[in-house]
Amino acid sequence: MKKKGLRNKYPGKYGEIFLGAITWAAALLMTAVLLYIIGFIVYRGVPYMKPSLFSPTYNSTNVSLLPALVSTVYMTAFALALALPLGLGAAIYLAEYARRGHKIVRLIRLATETLAGIPSIIHGLFGMLFFVTYLGWGFSLLAGVCTLAIMILPLIMRASEEALLAAPDSYREGAFALGAGKLRTVFRIVLPAAAPGILAGVILSVGRIVGETAALIYTAGTVAQMPFAEGGPPLIDVFASVRTLSVHMYALTREGLHTGEGFATALTLLAVVMGINAAAAWMAGRVGKNRS
Repeated sequence: MKKKGLRNKYPGKYGEIFLGAITWAAALLMTAVLLYIIGFIVYRGVPYMKPSLFSPTYNSTNVSLLPALVSTVYMTAFALALALPLGLGAAIYLAEYARRGHKIVRLIRLATETLAGIPSIIHGLFGMLFFVTYLGWGFSLLAGVCTLAIMILPLIMRASEEALLAAPDSYREGAFALGAGKLRTVFRIVLPAAAPGILAGVILSVGRIVGETAALIYTAGTVAQMPFAEGGPPLIDVFASVRTLSVHMYALTREGLHTGEGFATALTLLAVVMGINAAAAWMAGRVGKNRS
């Protein structure tokens, strides 16, 4: 009778406590798993972080990761430069110009979500058949960049569209009331308000680019060399076959001869991803601070 009386006095209290306990348990479990993975990589990778691992030229003795690191940076920059304008432009059109709820809009969203769920190996096979074989680019930096751009395009597009739709309509109404046009309202009012959400999509895309292996083995190849032309940097040979950090790590661990260097490569890859995420979070914070 006493418990029944408490339930009547505090309706929903027990359910909130139960859901809160599940939420905290899940958060603690995921944090523990993440810390274990990071700690294991650091423990196995730090002893092999030698200067020879960052030699400008790769050979079978030093198994240098520097060419793969440079190729990863170029691959990420070029893929974002190709996919971000297309994804953001499509998102602006769908969120601000297309009629909401139209059949064509729903069809485009369905196609985008379907493309986002396709495994990366399928993108890799498509890139190999189209870019490598049909267009005759061979295993090259350009084929890898185009394949990655196609792969992250739906992710950037959906994240940007959701961020734009989340911007309050009062912003648009206020801008229109002050006499601003549609284009000015979108680029000066709505787009800055949606910048944190768009940057979140970019962060997820960067994480997928630098961690991708299957799509790049079939398109960019596995050659451990700098992606530079004969004149050296900054001239880039987009038709050179390269390997990224994730492919380099996969190659080392698959051979079984340099497993420790593979963990050192994983540690470097982890540092690169965390650095990029921190930079993007700092940019999002700056945007929010400027708006406030």
